[in-house]
Amino acid sequence: MDEHGFVRVAAASPRVRVAHPEANVPAMIELLRRGESEGADLVVFPELALTGYTCGDLFLDRLLLSSARQALIQLTEEAQAVYTGLFVVGLPLLHQDQLFNVAALVHQGKILGIVPKRYLPNEKEFYEQRWFTPWQDDRHDQLDGMMASGSIPLGQRVWSILPSPEKSSIDRIGLGIEICEDLWTPVPRSTALAWAGANIICNPSASNDITTKGDYRRQLVSSQSARLITGYVYASSGVSESTTDLVFGGHLIIAENGTILAESKRFVRESQLIVADLDIERLTADRIRTRSWSDQKGERLLGPIEQTALAAHRKPNRDIRRAVPAHPFVPDRSDRLGERCDEVYHLQVAGLAQRIETAQPTTLNIGISGGLDSTLALLVAVKTCDQLGIARTKIHGITMPGFGTSHHTRTNAWAIMSHLGVTAEMIDIRPLCLDTFRAIGHRPFGINPTDISLDEFSKQLLDLDDASRHDLVFENVQARLRTMLLMSRGFVVGTGDMSELALGWATYNGDHMSMYNPNVSIPKTLVRFLVEWAADHEFESPAREVLHSIAGTEISPELLPPGKDGAIQRTEDSVGPYELHDFYLYHFLRFGFRPAKIFRLARAARFERPYSAEQIRASLREFFSRFFRSQFKRSCLPDGPKVGSVSLSPRGDWRMPSDASAAAWLAEIDALSMEDLS
Repeated sequence: MDEHGFVRVAAASPRVRVAHPEANVPAMIELLRRGESEGADLVVFPELALTGYTCGDLFLDRLLLSSARQALIQLTEEAQAVYTGLFVVGLPLLHQDQLFNVAALVHQGKILGIVPKRYLPNEKEFYEQRWFTPWQDDRHDQLDGMMASGSIPLGQRVWSILPSPEKSSIDRIGLGIEICEDLWTPVPRSTALAWAGANIICNPSASNDITTKGDYRRQLVSSQSARLITGYVYASSGVSESTTDLVFGGHLIIAENGTILAESKRFVRESQLIVADLDIERLTADRIRTRSWSDQKGERLLGPIEQTALAAHRKPNRDIRRAVPAHPFVPDRSDRLGERCDEVYHLQVAGLAQRIETAQPTTLNIGISGGLDSTLALLVAVKTCDQLGIARTKIHGITMPGFGTSHHTRTNAWAIMSHLGVTAEMIDIRPLCLDTFRAIGHRPFGINPTDISLDEFSKQLLDLDDASRHDLVFENVQARLRTMLLMSRGFVVGTGDMSELALGWATYNGDHMSMYNPNVSIPKTLVRFLVEWAADHEFESPAREVLHSIAGTEISPELLPPGKDGAIQRTEDSVGPYELHDFYLYHFLRFGFRPAKIFRLARAARFERPYSAEQIRASLREFFSRFFRSQFKRSCLPDGPKVGSVSLSPRGDWRMPSDASAAAWLAEIDALSMEDLS
C-alpha cells in the first residue's frame, strides 16, 4: 500500500491441467510475474486451483493430495524470485484424517496461514460433501511439518497488515478469506470477517457458468462489498477445467463498497489477470460514518476469529489503477441517465411541494437572472406546480437588471419565463442602488453619487479602468436589494447552489437567503448538467434553444460593470474552475480526504480541460481557504432537500465551527513536493 491508503489487488485465473498440480505451478508463477510487473500487493487465485476444481473422486486419491501439498511448497518457494506481494491459492488438504477444501495465504516464501471452507454445496451439480469436511467455526489448529519455517495456522482468521511508521492515511489493512459457497449463504463468512476487522475479502471460487449466472454473481459480489463496506477480490476457475458436465468461465471481479472496479471477460482460453486499486482510506471513512455498521460488530454469528498482525512496507505513490471521475456529482452517461436525472428533479420537486402545501403561499417568487441556478430553480418550481395542479402563473419570476447585467442574460431571463408560462416582471434596480449608495455614504469606485443622475453615474462606471473595477459594497448592495424586493412580495424560492455555498460566493442575507431552496445541495457541475438534460428531454423549441443558451453562458454574478472591451465579470476568474472545486468538495466532505490525496486524485482525473499540477495546487488552496472562512454563511442556511451523498446543511450533513482554522490543510498543500508536482 502507499501513503494514501491505496492497495493494488489482482484476481487471476490460470489455465490448469486437471489433476496435475506440478504442471499448474508454472502458470501461476507466470501470473505472479505479471502481478509484480503491475505492482500488485495481493493476487488471488481460484478455489482448488493447484489441482483443478473438477477432479471428482480423484480428490480421495493420496497421490493427488500429496502432489497438491508439494505443489504448494514449490509455488511458495519459486514465487519469491518473481513476486514480492501476498497471494492466495486454493488446494485440497488432508489434516487429521479429514479432507478440507482450503486456501493458503503466502508471502515471500512463507505460508502465513490456511483457511478451510466452511459451507460445502451438495446439491444440483455440486457434490463437495462427498469428498470434503466442512470446517467448524470454533476450530483453530496448527499444521506442522509442511514448511521448515514452522507451524502454519489452520482456521478462520483476519490478518491485520500494519503500515510502517512512515506517514500513512490508514492504520491497518484487514485481510480475510472466504471460499466460494461461503459467500452464497444467508450469513456469509465475510460478514464475521468484516466485523473482526477485515476490509479486504478474498474469495477463491469455482463457480460454473450457466445462463444469467454471471449477472447474479456480479450482483452478489457487488452487494456484499457494499453491505460490509469492504473491498472484495473474487477469482473463479476458467475454461480449462473439465467440461465433462460443467463449463467454467473464469469470472474475475474486483469490487469496492458496491462498485465494480474491474471485471474480466468470461470464457477466455488463456490465463487472465485483472488489477485495480482499492482505496482503504475511503472504506474506513464510510465505516466511521455508518454507525449501524459499527453497532453490529459485537453480534457474533459465526464464532471467534483469530487475529494475526503482519508488517507492511509502504510503497511509493504510483499511478492510480481505478477510474477517478472528474465530475463525481454528475450521473454517468449510462442507460439509466434519464432515470437518474428524473430522480434528482423529483427529489427537488418533492421537497418544494411539501413546503408549498404546508406554507400555503399566495405566490412563488423567484429572482430570474438568465443564469444556470435561477433557471434550474424555475424548472423545479414549474414541475412542482404541474404536479400539485397549480397554475404556473402562481410563479412570479422577477428579473432585476443591475449595473453589470448583460443584454444576453436579460434576454434569456425574459424568454425562459415567457416560454414556461409563468408571471414575468422586470425591475431595474439601478435607481434603488444609487439611492442606497447615497443613504449609506458610499462612493462606488471613488465616484460620488450625490447630486448625480443615473445616466451620468452609469457613464462614469463605463469609463472605469479595468484595474479599479473592485468594490464589494457595490456588489452586495445589488444582491441585497434584489432579495429585499423578492421577500417583500412573500414566499421566495431560493436559487443558490452548493458550490457557491462551499466557496462563500454568496452575499450574506442576499442571494444567501430564501424561504426554501431546492438547489441547496446541487453543485454547479450538476446544475449545468440538469439544465442541459432538461433542454434535451423535457422541453420543445423554442424553450429548448433558450435553455441551451443559458447552459452555455459564462458563469457570472453580473454585479460589476463590464470592462472597456465589453468583457463581463467572470466568477471563475475570481474563485477558479468550478469543476475542480466540485471535485475537491466531494472528496473532502464525502470521505474526509486530506489535501495531498485530493491533489493526487485530481491529477488522475480527466477534466474538461487540462490543468497543470500548479493550477490544481493553487485552486486546491483557494478551495480550502474559502471553505473554512465561509462556514458562518452555511451555519444559517434556509431549508432545502438533500439530493446526493453530500450536503452542507447545518442541520444535516455538515456541522463545523465558523472559526475553525484552515492552517493545517493549507500547510499540507504548501508542502507538496516537486515530486508531487512532476
